[in-house]
Amino acid sequence: MAQLVLWDIDHTLVDTRGVGRSLFAEAFRRVTGLEMKEQAKIDGLTEPVIFRETAKLHGLTTTQEDFEAFAQALGEGHVRRAADLREHGHALDGAASILDALADRGLLQTVVTGNVRAAAEVKVAAFGLDHHLDLTVGAYGEDAEERAELVTIALKRADQQASEAVLVGDTPADVEAALTAGVRVVGVATGRSSADELREAGADVVLPDLSDTREALRTLADV
Repeated sequence: MAQLVLWDIDHTLVDTRGVGRSLFAEAFRRVTGLEMKEQAKIDGLTEPVIFRETAKLHGLTTTQEDFEAFAQALGEGHVRRAADLREHGHALDGAASILDALADRGLLQTVVTGNVRAAAEVKVAAFGLDHHLDLTVGAYGEDAEERAELVTIALKRADQQASEAVLVGDTPADVEAALTAGVRVVGVATGRSSADELREAGADVVLPDLSDTREALRTLADV
């Protein structure tokens, strides 16, 4: 079994049911002064890329300073509206149970996510999923634009080798990032990507979801 499990958050562990988009729009308006009319593709992308590409859709060119202001506004929005997340969103079936089961096995668990750190912390805490996640060794949207680089950053922070880790995610971008970083990967078809798409991207194993704790634990033990 791997010594480190790297979890994607959105559509792998939680579903914010539209609250995340609303918070993005709030932060976008606060930083740019414009109402967000449309949002760039988000699946598998990191927050700095989504912000920059969304700004382009509105005729704007942004800087690193703009993203930093956006990241702060987005994090503050998540803190302020944590109750909305709890009311409208939910942890995905089996998420809490597999986190518990892996913790019982003594595995180190953290997140690799395109979310900014403050938003990530609120999302997992809102649904009670933070107890077994060491967020100090995770990697977040502020750390890099490319997901593969985020995986490498998390490995370094956790002082683990790629061969000792497995990543769990719901998009081909998660799969590709893990493979680029030399990490094994389990796909879960709980987002917009199908099981076939995750297999085609190169996932070592694909699960329909995390609802079967015994099967998820066996998979993570065998991958």
